[in-house]
Formats: sequence, structure tokens, C-alpha cells
Amino acid sequence: MQRDAAQLHAANKVTIIGAVIDALLGLLKIGFGLVSHSAALIADGIHSLSDLFTDALVIVILKISHKGPDEDHPWGHGHFETVGTALLGSILIAVAGAMAYDSTLSLLSHETIPIPEWPALAVALLSIVAKEWIYRYTARIGREIGSDLLIANAWHSRTDAISSIVVFIGVTGAMSGITWLDSVAAIIVAAIVAKIGWSLSWKSFQELVGSALPPEQVQKYKSQVMSIEGIINVHSFKTRAMGGKSLLEMHIQVSPFISASEGHLIGDAACIKLYENGDIAHIIYHIDTYNDEEHEKFHNEKLPPMRAEIEPCIKRYLQSLDNELDLYRLSLHYYKNKVNI
Repeated sequence: MQRDAAQLHAANKVTIIGAVIDALLGLLKIGFGLVSHSAALIADGIHSLSDLFTDALVIVILKISHKGPDEDHPWGHGHFETVGTALLGSILIAVAGAMAYDSTLSLLSHETIPIPEWPALAVALLSIVAKEWIYRYTARIGREIGSDLLIANAWHSRTDAISSIVVFIGVTGAMSGITWLDSVAAIIVAAIVAKIGWSLSWKSFQELVGSALPPEQVQKYKSQVMSIEGIINVHSFKTRAMGGKSLLEMHIQVSPFISASEGHLIGDAACIKLYENGDIAHIIYHIDTYNDEEHEKFHNEKLPPMRAEIEPCIKRYLQSLDNELDLYRLSLHYYKNKVNI
């Protein structure tokens, strides 16, 4: 609980710092864009101010997603972060569309486009430095606490830095006499923003529909499980993500001649090993004495006799040998549809 509170505090802190920077840069870009006659800088300023909304959205969603499981959400609230990431991506796409539309109209019009002045270059350069810094800061915190939403917001900040680089190039070209280059730069900015928005939305959609984790990550988890002494095989391995964390389900195969408690101790050891990764939220495991993926036919066959049927038979047999003999303890081991006593 304390760890979650510390993670939430760190996430809120970096997001608020980013929001302050976004507000200052947005106002500077729009103001100097108007004074310096730079359409690209104005578009970039609108992009920066739109980040304020997404910063507020991130803070609200992080608070909700860090709540623990409850009766209505037994698996926790991690998918709220996933939905927030998808929404953040959609907002980026919408902003990109508006920017591209306005800049395209400007290109197609026959109006004389004002030549940007040097202050536009200075503001664009300031934006590049500031937004790259907040990107690195936010991404580092996001990786430390395992938050896809925070990492997505970091990339949102980096799009501002990238767009400012394009603006810098566009303004330089316009000042050199290529006046249409400023509007073209704004369209390129829009394309960059739209691409990032689509990537975020698509990844979130895959998570919401329960897509498996990347193969290399799954193989890493399997290898860690197989490193535990006593595990013969791991199968029926299912994975999915929720709010930046992994959820795992698996069947662990152990020897059929050990006790149930030892089998589950081995399973617990595998879980401890996996949880050490720090990116797994929940694990469900089942102990098998055989690979039930390869023995599905057993589900359609008659089961061997169970304890309630076997125990009376053994007692009767013992008493037939000697009336004073009685059954003290009975261990049954089932393997390949047979029972060993």
C-alpha cells in the first residue's frame, strides 16, 4: 500500500511539473507565433496547451487506477489506465487532424503568407530543450513504477519536442524566402502527432481485448518458471496485460509421486521468482502431474476409483488378514489414469 502511494505521488509530481511547462510554452508559442507571423509556431502552441487537458486526465486516471481490488473490480482498476491511454491517443489524433486541416487551407489559399521573424526560432529552440527534458523525466518515472499511461504521456511530451524541431526548420526556411515551408512544417507536425496517437490507441486496444504479451517476454517468464527445482514442464501458459502490469495463468507439471503440499510449495516458489520481475500483478497456477495438453483424451475416459471407494476396500482386506489391523494412513498417486497406493 505504501509503495502504491509513493508511486502515485511520484507520478502526480512529474505530471504537474509537465503541466506547468506545457502552459508556459503554449502561451509563449502562441504569443510569439502571432508576433513573428509563424503559423507553425501557433499550431505548436495549441498542441502544447492541449497537453494541459491530457495532463489533468493523466492525474485523474492514475488516482483511479491505483485503487485496490473491490467487489465490483476484483482484478483491480488497472484497465482504467489502459482506457486513459487509448483516450490520450485519440486526443492526439484529433489535435493532429485539426492542425493539418488549418495548415492545408493556408497552403491552398492564395493569400500572402507573412514571413516569420527570428523570435519564432528562439521560442522553438526553448521548446525543444524543455520538452525533451520533461520527456526524459516522465519516461524515467513511468518505467520505475511500470505505468504505460505515464510513458504514453512522456511520448506526448516528446511529440512536442519533435514538432518544435520541425517548426524550427520550417521557420528557418520561411525566413530564407520559402514562405510555404512554414505551413508544410505544421502539416508534418500533425503527421507526427497522429502517428504517436495511433500507436498509443492501438496498443491500448490490444490490451483491452486480452492480447498476449510479446513472445520474448512470455519466453522469459517460462524460463524463470523452469529454473525452479522440481518443475518438469510448464504448459497452458496464458498472458495478458492490465494497466502496465502482466497477468499470468499457467499449469505447472511436477512429479506424480510427491505430496500435494510439496507440489504447491514448488508452485509458490515459481510465483516468488516471477514476482521478482516487478511487472506482474497477479498469477494463477495449477499443479499437474502430467501434461494435460497432451492427454485431453483422459477427459472422455472413465476416471480411476477415488479415495471414498478405495479406502473401504483396503480396510476390509486388512481386517480379513487380521481383525486387529486397521488403516493408519493412505496415500494415493494418480498418473495416466491409474492409481498407485
